[in-house]
Amino acid sequence: NITISIDLNYRSKLWNYGKLPTEIIPELVSYCDVVMGNIWAVEKMLGINPNLPINIDDNHLLQAAELSIQTLMASYPKIKKVAYTFRFDEHYWAVFYQNNQLYKSNVHAISQLVDKVGSGDCFMAGLIYGSINAFKAQEIIDFAAQAAVGKLYEKGDATQQKLDQILNNLTH
Repeated sequence: NITISIDLNYRSKLWNYGKLPTEIIPELVSYCDVVMGNIWAVEKMLGINPNLPINIDDNHLLQAAELSIQTLMASYPKIKKVAYTFRFDEHYWAVFYQNNQLYKSNVHAISQLVDKVGSGDCFMAGLIYGSINAFKAQEIIDFAAQAAVGKLYEKGDATQQKLDQILNNLTH
């Protein structure tokens, strides 16, 4: 009677199991309530192809994300919530799908990026924190995205951000 989550984060240098991710990850995802990742991870690890054009803008990416998430949830009926992140050199944003509705975070401009490592973990921690503290869906995605963006400006794989800092940054 617990919530099971997975962060679909493919790392080719760490994947040395003798099998493809699509041979292992689908069974694990079948037990999950919450999935975090992005369009490309879902394609690599679950075989759900978003059929994206080479040059795509954020609007089309948002549409592709929603279609990918709907396909993911139709394929794995236990899933209740899905979040995708989009981190590019110049900006970061995320989406959250819950109760058949898609929520999009603000787009965060990224300047003077310090370290990418750990930002996904901060996002997932924000997603879980917002969920267990009964945040509204839009608040969950905004909080998780802000936690991830804050980590981009810190060195190392762990954040030093405090809860009040993340909440304060949400209002500015």
